[in-house]
Formats: sequence, C-alpha cells, structure tokens
Amino acid sequence: MGAYANFSDDKLEKFPSAVWERDFKQKPPPYKNLCLVSAVFAFSVGLTIGILIPLMYFNDNDSAKNFTRETDRVVNASSVIRTIFLNNSYGYTNTTKSVLIYPTVSFVETAQANKTGASEYLEDGIYWGPKVEAQLPEGYKDQKHTVWSDYLNKAVAIRLENGCGRMQNRLVTFQDGLKGCVRYRQNTDQIQGELFSFYLAQILKIPNLAPSAVSIVDLNSPLWSNLHNEIAAAQWNSNRPIVLTQFITNLNSANIPAVFKPLERHLNKYDIYNMTKNPLLDKGDQLRNMVELAQWSDLIIFDYLTANLDRIVNNLYNYQWNVNIMDAPAHNLAKKSDSELLVFLDNESGLLHGYRLLKKYEIYHSILLDNLCVFRKQTARIIKKLKTKGNIGTLLRDMFEKRNSAVVKDVLPTLPDKSVKILNERIDRVYEQITKCESIFSNT
Repeated sequence: MGAYANFSDDKLEKFPSAVWERDFKQKPPPYKNLCLVSAVFAFSVGLTIGILIPLMYFNDNDSAKNFTRETDRVVNASSVIRTIFLNNSYGYTNTTKSVLIYPTVSFVETAQANKTGASEYLEDGIYWGPKVEAQLPEGYKDQKHTVWSDYLNKAVAIRLENGCGRMQNRLVTFQDGLKGCVRYRQNTDQIQGELFSFYLAQILKIPNLAPSAVSIVDLNSPLWSNLHNEIAAAQWNSNRPIVLTQFITNLNSANIPAVFKPLERHLNKYDIYNMTKNPLLDKGDQLRNMVELAQWSDLIIFDYLTANLDRIVNNLYNYQWNVNIMDAPAHNLAKKSDSELLVFLDNESGLLHGYRLLKKYEIYHSILLDNLCVFRKQTARIIKKLKTKGNIGTLLRDMFEKRNSAVVKDVLPTLPDKSVKILNERIDRVYEQITKCESIFSNT
C-alpha cells in the first residue's frame, strides 16, 4: 500500500485508480461524518423541542385556564344559586343531585309530626287535607269562563284607555259598565302563551286565572266599532289577535311566603308541623296561612309546566343583584282582598317564549319544584292522569278549536308540536316529584 505514494506523475496517469485510492485514504473515515451529522441533527431537534414545548405549554395553559375559569364561573354560579335557594332542613337527601336538601334538625320528631300539628292540615303526609281544601277560595271555574266568552260575543266597547300593565295593553269599558283588560302584542307567540296557559290552568282545574278569550281587532265589529280614534292612538293594527281578560277589582300585592324564601326554600310536612308550633299564630291565622300555601303549591306546578319567566323566576333571577327582592311583592301575582284568592296575572311568557329560554333559566324553574312536597290532591291526580295518557297536546288543541271562530284561527296558530313535546316532558318531571315525595313523606 505504501508504494502508491512513490508513483511518478506519468505513472499516476496510467493508474488513475491509484489516485482515487490515495484521495480516499486522505478523507476522514465515514463513521466520523455520521457522528457529526447525528450531533447536528440532535442539536437541531433539541433546540426545536426546547423552544416549542414552552410555547405549547403556555398556550395550552392559557387555554386551560380560560376554560377552567369559564367552567368555574358556570359551576360557581350554579353552586351559589343552589346554596342560596336549596338551604333546607329536615333530613331528606336528594339522591339525584347529590346535595343535602333537608339537613336534620334535632327538635323535629317524625312520629310526633305525624300525630299532631301537621295531620290537622294534611292528608297522608303530602296532600292538603279537607280542612284546607274546604277553605280555598272558589276562584274562576268553568262556568265563569263560559259566561265571559258568551258576554264578549255580544259586548260593545265604548272606551279604551291606558291601563292593565305595560306597552300597548289597554283597559276597555263596555256599554253596561263592565271592564276588561286587553293584551295586545306585536309577537303572536305571546298571545298564544297567554291563551294556552289559560287553557292549561283549566285542564289542571286551577281556578286562579281570570276568565279570558281571544278577539280580533276589527273596526267593523260591534265590539270595536266605537273606538276608531282610541285604537289608532294605541297603534293597534287591524286584524290582529288580542286576549281580552275580565277586569278584577279589589286586588292587592302578594308577597312570597317565608317558607319559600332563601333561608328556607322548601315545603313538606315537617314545615307544616313547625308552623303549627308558632306561638304567635292562633288557629285562624294558621289556617289562612295553609290556604295561601295550598294555592302556592298549585302556582309552583303551573309556573314550572309553562316555564313562566315573569313571576317568581323574575324574583329568583334578580336575587343575585338585589338580596331584598324576595321581600318585595311577587311579580305578576295579586291577592283579592275580599276572598284571599291568589290571582296569576300575565302568563304570556308561558309555553313558547319561556321554553325558548330554558337553557338559561331552567335552574330557577326547578328550584321550588325540587323542594315542594305538599300538593293539592286534585292537582296531583290530574298530573298523574296526564302523565299516563300523554294527551295534553290533544286537550289544548281541542279547546282552541272549539272555543274560537274561524277568523281567530286564521290569524292565531295553535300550540306548536315542539311546545307540546316540552310540556309533556315537564309533566313527567312534576309526576316524578310527586311520586318521590310520596315515597319519602307519605304516612302510609
């Protein structure tokens, strides 16, 4: 091998392979090149990873923090609401929500509650008893609704003035001096909500809604023919549906009972027992309180079914900004001074508008229902029947078809299928609450 180094130039020209071999011998061994390439590659990869990982970490960390903050905000909001409004007592655990609904109170003895106090006003531990039912105000039942509808078919209005709430609502006076409240809305679904909520109350035999009927703004009809100028001033459009409700006198504001305020927020037989032990209330006051609470039990079910936004949910929602709002009069709820009847006013958000906003407000709708365990027996029986038959949509639509003229049906749609579906789901939910209470609080 050393002889190649002594070749002369001419020899090299004759032996070019020798030159190649000589040059080859002068180059570094191949393994040294591989090591260099590997080192450069490893450095580049390491540098890249060293830069990218922190960037990805901080980016992901920010995203995770943002997600966590948003999640915590929603969870905390829900927790705050639950903490405020589900701060209850008396040893009942809601297994479906894993929160303590009724922590035990030592001075309450179940056996004693069953034998005295509560049994005077309750039947089987969960239903209002005969003593309370007998004192409930008569309210507005089927016959009064029929009389009102028949009256409007012949009525002649002579005056239209501001009143009966906000916006374009008006107080109407008829020829014989009777009065009514007219609900006019640009959105047809609010008229539907008012009307079908009224129909639902009749199906449930809840007598706390004033008689109502649908009419059409028609300047050629006897009802409206005297009011051209007033209707123009009210900016009503012709051929629009309106709801005409009987005007109710002697109305006072109605407050939320203490048992439904944040420090309590539940009603079961142990609450009734405790109320009977209040030394400041005589038997007459106790009975009046029970009669009002019996109407509230219907109100809670009715507003849950319709997803009414304009009554108690209004107070619950605004509690986060105004802690005193629960002491203020309930929104769209009044009490007749001459009969103690609670009147459920302005139900236009029910069944349509309220259903569209369930994602935002369902927690407020559920608060009272989840903790209501005393019911009117008649209401519970109807809920169970509706649950079994699943025919609430048919019942509501039949009422609409039978009670309204072709002219009304041309401009006002019936209840949509989507609303019927949601209403059936909410009937199921009320049914579950009733059966749950039966299993927990029933004496039998």
